[in-house]
Amino acid sequence: MPAPSLPANDLLLRALRREAVERPPVWMMRQAGRYLPQYRAVRAKSDFLTMCRTPELAVEVTLQPLDLVGVDAAIIFSDILVIPEAMGMHLTLDEGVGPQFPSPLRSLKDLDQLHAVDPQEHLAYVLDALKLARREIDGKVPLIGFAGSPWTLAAYMVEGKGTKQFAVAKRMLYENPEMAHALLGKIADAVGEYLVAQVAAGAQVVQLFESWAGALGPDEFRTFALPYLARCAHKAREAGVPVIVFAPGAGWALAEIAAATNADAIGVDWHTSPQDARRQLDPFRVAMQGNLDPCALYGPPADIRRRTHAMIRAFGPIGHIANLGHGILPDVSPDHARAFIDAVKEWKWTDDEIEAAQPLARTAQLVGAR
Repeated sequence: MPAPSLPANDLLLRALRREAVERPPVWMMRQAGRYLPQYRAVRAKSDFLTMCRTPELAVEVTLQPLDLVGVDAAIIFSDILVIPEAMGMHLTLDEGVGPQFPSPLRSLKDLDQLHAVDPQEHLAYVLDALKLARREIDGKVPLIGFAGSPWTLAAYMVEGKGTKQFAVAKRMLYENPEMAHALLGKIADAVGEYLVAQVAAGAQVVQLFESWAGALGPDEFRTFALPYLARCAHKAREAGVPVIVFAPGAGWALAEIAAATNADAIGVDWHTSPQDARRQLDPFRVAMQGNLDPCALYGPPADIRRRTHAMIRAFGPIGHIANLGHGILPDVSPDHARAFIDAVKEWKWTDDEIEAAQPLARTAQLVGAR
């Protein structure tokens, strides 16, 4: 495991500790992706899964946003569906069709075919990519690892593909809850071990994506998503790095997610206002990440700057990581992505604003320690 040295740019780590920072750190979900011509050049020579499974290619596109748009952190290039594949499911990903499992899980017999995941054996290519990326970054910025959360992965595994409603997967919750819990438990074990292995390979922060939280109502979310999401988050925190949890579509549950997972930061989607997020969450006990609408990057740079500054002001100087409220869209201009990053970087909290927040932060830390 690489030496636990701090990166030269440690804004992300400081914000995750809810320390006062001169400006928020900034990165973008899906920042290594199709909006960059340099990514498309690599993609033209290799299919998506080959890029994921080839550490040198994964690292090449992982590093592109550092120089091209100037983000404050790198996130390893991979996919959340590597876990189901590692458990024994056949994964395909065709252009224009998206990821699919040709033989989805529909019975307990199917469930019995899944095997436990040994990250060192079944996901070595991701771990090798993390090790290589950590070396290539050479201490400049933090490296983020990630995984999909159990409900989101189960939804794909049962449905067989992405849909708007995940009606087949949700039918399992109502019709066969015992199968659902058995599947979710297996996935949670695999995800937890995978995140621990990512930390050992060099990840300095990890993020859990509960991408399909919005497909569930409150009772179902509390029963089938939150307990397993929490199990993964606790396992990752035991590895000794900060944990970010992002559950788009569950903005109503931010406080519950924070309490159950004990995450260091909670992602805020673009449907939720910073003010509402702050009402639910204590920014001095858990950081918040987000939440500019990705479509705002279609606007002119002056509007992007204005909206970005309004977002930063609304979240405040403690515990905020600037990001989009979902992944960057593939047809966004790189110049507009840079306009967002530059708008964050030009922000500066005044000494008075930081000082005014510090006593509140110290009070929260003291209360939390009791």
